[in-house]
Amino acid sequence: MFFKSPSPSRMTPPPSPLHTTFSESLMEENIQIAESFISKWDLETTTDACCTSSLFSGNRQEAKEFLKAIKHLQSAMHYFVANNPSSDKLVRSQTLMQTAMKRLEREFYYMLKTNREYLDPESVSTHSYSSAASRASLSDMEDDSEDEFKFAAENVSDAERFSIAAMADLKLIADCMIEFGYGKECVKIYKIIRKSIVDEALYHLGVEKQSFSAIQKMDWELLEVKIKNWLHSVRTSVKTLFYGERILSDHVFSASDTIKESVFTEICKEGALTLFAFPENFAKCKKTPEKMFRTLDLYEAIAGLWPEIESVFSFESTSVVRSQAVNSLIKLGDAVRTMLADFEAAIQKDTSKSGLPGGGIHPLTRYVMNYLAFLADYSDSLSDIFADWPLAINTPLPEAYFGSLESEDNISSPISIRLAWLILVLLCKLDGKAVLYKDVSLSYVFLANNLQYVVSKARTSNLKFTLGEEWIMKHEGKVRQYAANYERVAWSKVFASLPENPTAEIPLDKVRNMFQQFNLSFEDACNKQSAWVVPDQKLRDEIKISLSKRIVPVYTAFYENYRVSARGLGNQSFVRFAPDDLGNYLSDLFYGTGGSGSVSSHSSQGGQAR
Repeated sequence: MFFKSPSPSRMTPPPSPLHTTFSESLMEENIQIAESFISKWDLETTTDACCTSSLFSGNRQEAKEFLKAIKHLQSAMHYFVANNPSSDKLVRSQTLMQTAMKRLEREFYYMLKTNREYLDPESVSTHSYSSAASRASLSDMEDDSEDEFKFAAENVSDAERFSIAAMADLKLIADCMIEFGYGKECVKIYKIIRKSIVDEALYHLGVEKQSFSAIQKMDWELLEVKIKNWLHSVRTSVKTLFYGERILSDHVFSASDTIKESVFTEICKEGALTLFAFPENFAKCKKTPEKMFRTLDLYEAIAGLWPEIESVFSFESTSVVRSQAVNSLIKLGDAVRTMLADFEAAIQKDTSKSGLPGGGIHPLTRYVMNYLAFLADYSDSLSDIFADWPLAINTPLPEAYFGSLESEDNISSPISIRLAWLILVLLCKLDGKAVLYKDVSLSYVFLANNLQYVVSKARTSNLKFTLGEEWIMKHEGKVRQYAANYERVAWSKVFASLPENPTAEIPLDKVRNMFQQFNLSFEDACNKQSAWVVPDQKLRDEIKISLSKRIVPVYTAFYENYRVSARGLGNQSFVRFAPDDLGNYLSDLFYGTGGSGSVSSHSSQGGQAR
């Protein structure tokens, strides 16, 4: 059985009555053949088996014949419209066309519903369907040599095969219905079914409308849970859900740019706007330091997905989605700038007046540096946020104290300058706290400890990349300077009690006086500093080694030359410390243990025993 059409060569001359009759008979025969196929699948007159089965199941031969019937029926309709518009055959053809379109409409609905598993956005966005599915067209179905849609060239799984076949069949039906003027019916079904799938997926992802007032009233713990969920949802939504829907709608309705745009927009725009409105509403809420990092998480999520957002929502009708995403980025950036300004103000307004016992690390130092170390993990996003927001120094502290950050530290990026500035503000506050100590040497221990914490935090976090090696080395030098100042002030009496040349001839009375002075000054220094603390082991060891090098060798030489001569009346010795004792006492310093490091707690008779 085949369809007939008048020969093109016979249609060229002006039609004769005989030719017209012959052409009309050919068209009438085509109508009859088409009717035999279309009536077989008429939903109103066929058996239940035909109503429940699909044209596109099995070997798909029926689908091929059905689509060819529609195409040739359309040719017949065009012929009668042009040559005999009052013919009852035209009415008959139109009725058959409506019957065929109803069947295709039903097939389209059935295919969308029954293949939902294979048409989910994840499958569509990841399966390698494109090359095979793109070959499916009405002309493929007309090729009698193909008894089914084949994927021999595709190395795909069964699931991918089903997905490819379903997409190809949907495209065939959509192409046919659009070509013959029944696109609205096809589009309506598609929008209803696919939108329900998208809405359901967003619901399961936890995407819901949250007004600004509702977000503002949430406890932080609940809001943080919402943010974590959103961070997961936005990636899945953009990379899988919306991306998959865009691919599917572009493929199924490739015959019409207008239709594929309107379909995708109606299916996805509402959900996408709901998704991207959340960060903007959150950014408008009250700003507190604890919200900084979640704000940056939201910013990074949108910025990182921007290429996909721009691509998936590239239609003019979805520009509102792109605008919403951009607005959220802007508001989040504004919130970050506000919070960082508030953070700086909080450092400058710190008014604690008590020095930390033992000269240890101040809580403000720990808080600020931990905060900045976490901020450094977001350096790329912060660079974007502060790119057009230069640092404006607004501080009650003397401007001359700070100098030029850019020239001193060789720092050029906006965020590097800003973080270096915040550390500088912290160090200025620490200078103010150092003067609260009555003992100047303890002030230097305090400054060395806190600057060492700053440097260590910078070196062991991403701050090392933000601030740079030059900045770190410069501040390490300042730590050594503070330590040297501490040694000079705290141990000056001990250094002064030792002879410049311990092997030179020294009068006996002066020797005894020097041993007495050393005993008193060393004991006093150890007792005073037994409660002092240097938490950083490296700094602690460096200070002890430096002290030991300056004291022990000189004292040992002096001790070896004059310990016997230092005996007084009744064989009383003026020597209280053996050289080994000095190292023991020094090693006990800077643990903040109080009496355990004092000289009085030791039974130091080493000098007499020897």
